Amino acid sequence: MRLTWLQPEDLLTHELRQAEEEGRDVTEVRTRWLAAGGHPAPPPSGASPHPAPPHLRSLAEQLLDELGDPARPAFEDEARSADNRGSTGRSPLDSGRAGIGEPPAGHHARVHAAWLGRAAGCLLGKPVEKLPLHAIRALARAADNWPLTTWFTARGVPPELTARHPWNRRSAPTSLAENIDGMPEDDDLNYPLLNLLLLRRHGPAFTTADVAALWLDELPAARTFTAERVAYRNLLNGVVPPRTARHRNPFREWIGALIRADVHGWTHPGDPGAAAEQARRDACLTHTGNGVHGAMFAAATIAQAASGSGDVHHCLATGLTVVPPGSRLAEAVGHGIELARTTRRFDDVVDALHTAYGRYHWVHVVPNAALLAAALTHADGDFTGSITRAVSGGWDTDSNGATAGSVAGLLAGHPDALPARWTAPLKNRLATSVGAFDGIGFDELATLTHELTHPHPTEETSP
Repeated sequence: MRLTWLQPEDLLTHELRQAEEEGRDVTEVRTRWLAAGGHPAPPPSGASPHPAPPHLRSLAEQLLDELGDPARPAFEDEARSADNRGSTGRSPLDSGRAGIGEPPAGHHARVHAAWLGRAAGCLLGKPVEKLPLHAIRALARAADNWPLTTWFTARGVPPELTARHPWNRRSAPTSLAENIDGMPEDDDLNYPLLNLLLLRRHGPAFTTADVAALWLDELPAARTFTAERVAYRNLLNGVVPPRTARHRNPFREWIGALIRADVHGWTHPGDPGAAAEQARRDACLTHTGNGVHGAMFAAATIAQAASGSGDVHHCLATGLTVVPPGSRLAEAVGHGIELARTTRRFDDVVDALHTAYGRYHWVHVVPNAALLAAALTHADGDFTGSITRAVSGGWDTDSNGATAGSVAGLLAGHPDALPARWTAPLKNRLATSVGAFDGIGFDELATLTHELTHPHPTEETSP
């Protein structure tokens, strides 16, 4: 058995690249690794095809320890925030109701549309997850579906093309147009469910340790990936948060924390600062630096969209206000937005982004956040345009489609405003390995989310 995202020899090669992104000199460590026969590049999938011999595995563990935890001032700030309660001053509520007063008008319908949008965008991207950009384009063109306008299908696609570029093995049986029968399980939907449980149990003042305990209670280890899987392993080995995000975790700036941010935004309509702060405490279990900033950006963008005021451009600009302006994430998102504003064909936007950020792993937050912002901007918030552009840009297709669908669903404002070709195949049914949620309807999820929502910050509240 080859466990993905955990083998020392694979972690080391990813760590060398991540440490360089953080500005650290790893020349001496890399030289020793290559001299011993280690592979120079990290595997694009979760594990290299063959296990390393014992001497190389032992060396990889030694070098990981020598590189140590990347404790810098920014990480220490995250560590301090992980121990703090939320800035709202509210206490956990036994009833699960987090706010006093009422959310803004139309919030229930907006959140219902957001749940449906997140599912549809995720499902659209599932069959082409992990495929390179040229393969996605070829498969869609073969089905006369480029530019992308609807679900991927194997109908009409030449067998020799799918032999060269096979659909995602796990997802094709449930996510190609001819196979869709409700929303299948996906980590991009599991995490919003976990965060509903988190808020019901602990309220908005949850700690990072609360997130960790919930995962151990409710999240099967095999349903975690990249940074989440490493952090989960660290918890089982007795490592406590927020060191779980740093210890032997080269995926700490990848996209995992961003895909967990929706509920934090949905439950703070019009309060992007509170949404971002809540997303930060969640993210610190698994991520640092730009990984945390990506979650904050998504939460703040979604919180603004959930308020029912402002267009997509205002929402994205709001999201950027919680991200350090000199960070790689802020620069990439700004670049994606500017390309989308000034370029007519979205394929040209995507090509430019792949030229600029193709050095990153396809699950890294920097290229994916840039693509997400570009897709939403170029589509001007339109639902179909947003999810199809996000998925057609490659990289982490299901995650980008999911977040784009969440934002665009909120902006659409109502489930009935979403085209039926995206919502009808979902059959108001979500499969999941998260406890009692398996088979739940999106209408019920909207109600549960609405019940946890804070009043709009400009509204009067009772003392």
